[in-house]
Amino acid sequence: MVRQLAVFIALFMATIPTLALAQDAQQSARLEQRGEEIVNAMRGDAIYDEVFADVFTNAVTEAQFNAIQIQLESQFGPMIGVQSVEPVQSYGANIAIRFERGLAQGSFALEPGEPFEVTGFRLSELRPVGDSAGQLLGNLDALPGEVGVLVTRLGEHEPVLTRNATQQFAIGSTFKLYVLSALTRSIAARERKWDDVVPLTVRSFPSGQMHAWPDGAPVTLHTLATLMISISDNTATDQLIEILGRNAVEAEVIASGHSSPNGTFPFLTTRELFLLKSGSEVDPAQYIAADAAWRREALASLASVEREQGAVLGAFTGGPNLIDMEWFASPTDIARVFQRIIASGDETALQILAIEPSLSPSMRAEWDYVGYKGGSEPGVLNLSWLLKDAAGDWSVVTLSWNDPEAAVDHSALELLAMRAVALAIEQ
Repeated sequence: MVRQLAVFIALFMATIPTLALAQDAQQSARLEQRGEEIVNAMRGDAIYDEVFADVFTNAVTEAQFNAIQIQLESQFGPMIGVQSVEPVQSYGANIAIRFERGLAQGSFALEPGEPFEVTGFRLSELRPVGDSAGQLLGNLDALPGEVGVLVTRLGEHEPVLTRNATQQFAIGSTFKLYVLSALTRSIAARERKWDDVVPLTVRSFPSGQMHAWPDGAPVTLHTLATLMISISDNTATDQLIEILGRNAVEAEVIASGHSSPNGTFPFLTTRELFLLKSGSEVDPAQYIAADAAWRREALASLASVEREQGAVLGAFTGGPNLIDMEWFASPTDIARVFQRIIASGDETALQILAIEPSLSPSMRAEWDYVGYKGGSEPGVLNLSWLLKDAAGDWSVVTLSWNDPEAAVDHSALELLAMRAVALAIEQ
């Protein structure tokens, strides 16, 4: 149910031969020439099949290659050209390509013999350059559906970037932040410990791994929380909700300062959401319109329902599916639950959030700490970071995009998110 953010545009990359680093002038010149030709191919000024080898063109069509260029220019302005080609192996080099408002960095590899065509090319990092909040908001506003964003330093500070920051959005698996926060509070109250061992007694559907684990498998709370956050494991999440109790998680939603908690109550397990959206036991329109008491009875009626995994997953393959029956939070609400986790003082929770930071290594290096959680389903995408700078100040970058009419473009929002994180770095 969640797609972890991939902070790169990978076209195709063949294995670059591990050869001596020493470069003679002819090899360096050849690599520089091919770097220029890659950019010319991106512009349409070079013949695709003459720049790239069959091993590349068989994997990446020219139309796919051109689509990457269109997307990059839509975010970072017109391509200016090659900024640098740095040979790193006899037949491989790093490349930096400058756009009007960004720098794309990556690598490419050549055949070891004539005609030395490109066998692999990827862009592994995209860095905004000379961007502005106004330009980014313009691109966000151009997306179909509804978009919310908040880039802010926590505390009494004016936001760096804000749009629809108090509007409620479906957030997918980002709701798991509330489960993590409830767990930290339970541990702080000495009701539980991170190393408590519990049997696996509930089962949901992918994403994750634990749905395939044996019944009764002994697991620690630390393991459950780690899998819930790092790979968005749904069974781990539902097990934690079972242990903590739905009421405790709902209390944590309220305690975090959520601006409209009733829209999310009863706080669904992932299994309940999947069953609601893939079957006819409960009428969706009636559920959405009902009060919390009626909804709780409807959820209780699902306890004994069994569903084949294929039927559940099939309900999410045809575009948006009842995205107004979900977990909801505004960008401001997400900033508040992050702040609540910080205030708990629980270093283990912060370590878990940092396992999958979803930033490139160089962007990660700009911060002393990076935590991340995202969530998605067709028509729903949320990307949220908790960041700490060298001075010890905390910031939040969170973006939500909902479109009930069509699946949202993950890569488009991911590129916009990288620009938002870059603005947070500059604040």
